[in-house]
Amino acid sequence: MIKTDILIIGAGPVGLFTVFEAGLLKLRCHLIDALAQPGGQCSEIYPKKPIYDIPGLPEVLAGDLTKNLLEQCKQFEPGFTLGERAENITKVKDGSFVVTTNKGTKHNAPVIAIAGGLGSFEPRKPTLENLERFEDKGINYLIKDPEIYRNKKVIIAGGGDSALDWTIYLANINANVTLIHRRNEFRGALDSVEKVKDLKNKNKIRLITPAEITKIEGNEKLEKVTINNDGNIEVIDTEFLIPLFGLSPKLGPISDWGLDIEKNAIKVDTFDYQTNIPGIFAVGDINTYPGKLKLILCGFHETTLMCQSAYKIIHPGKKSIFKYTTVSGITGFDGSRKEAPKAVVKSIND
Repeated sequence: MIKTDILIIGAGPVGLFTVFEAGLLKLRCHLIDALAQPGGQCSEIYPKKPIYDIPGLPEVLAGDLTKNLLEQCKQFEPGFTLGERAENITKVKDGSFVVTTNKGTKHNAPVIAIAGGLGSFEPRKPTLENLERFEDKGINYLIKDPEIYRNKKVIIAGGGDSALDWTIYLANINANVTLIHRRNEFRGALDSVEKVKDLKNKNKIRLITPAEITKIEGNEKLEKVTINNDGNIEVIDTEFLIPLFGLSPKLGPISDWGLDIEKNAIKVDTFDYQTNIPGIFAVGDINTYPGKLKLILCGFHETTLMCQSAYKIIHPGKKSIFKYTTVSGITGFDGSRKEAPKAVVKSIND
């Protein structure tokens, strides 16, 4: 059983910022995410997409925003359960909650913060006969450990940032990579497109467009993939097929937790973004209320207020004293401390 103060479901930007805001109140956090790495959509779908509306950052790539948030919150030592989906929730005698994942991992906390973005993400799968037979036997939808593809024959299918980024990465660790896309044009960052074309020109990868996979074959594991290359049929020997067609958002098992749901979003009270179940909050794109805007910066605001109410639940009767970090500085759980500049403190006190 993993015990924590606030159990955060969703390790996207809002979930990661929750760790920081909770840490300022000396509250510990643990995060659950179905994806293999933190960052949510920012890491998985569009890591190189520029974001322009984060205060103080005129422009930041989605992947870099994730890295910055991880750096910001690491002093508060969050725990992670990645590659697992929050499945069931029960309330125990002391009023806290136990959340169990699809792999049986149990977590216990007095406060739940659902920061699941648009919901749990499931990979969009190609329509191919025998697909399930080869899943985890050559067909993977997420790359958890790139090293297993070193010096292997790999086919990547897709035309977005994930497909381009992983093609570049795997080519650089000596994988035999073929990238297949149904169009000649790609949806990813121009810089990545240029890098992929450069790898093709240097014969470091094979690029086949426009083409679609029509058949997969093998005995115990995947062995061959048949493609239709603009009318030309070709069979390619391979050890791995990685379809990267994006992720499909679904509210998933959370929809069965007894929460008030409206149009696939969780209704909350704007006082502190608590749901109809005391102790369970919803912040970020997964919640809804009058005037809701699905923006990362709105999620940052919501989770800041949520943490104040969470403190009162975790420490009933104990008053939290709000302090500006410019005055109080920041002390991590490991004892590390960032002092506020003395000139700023003196100015504010004056």
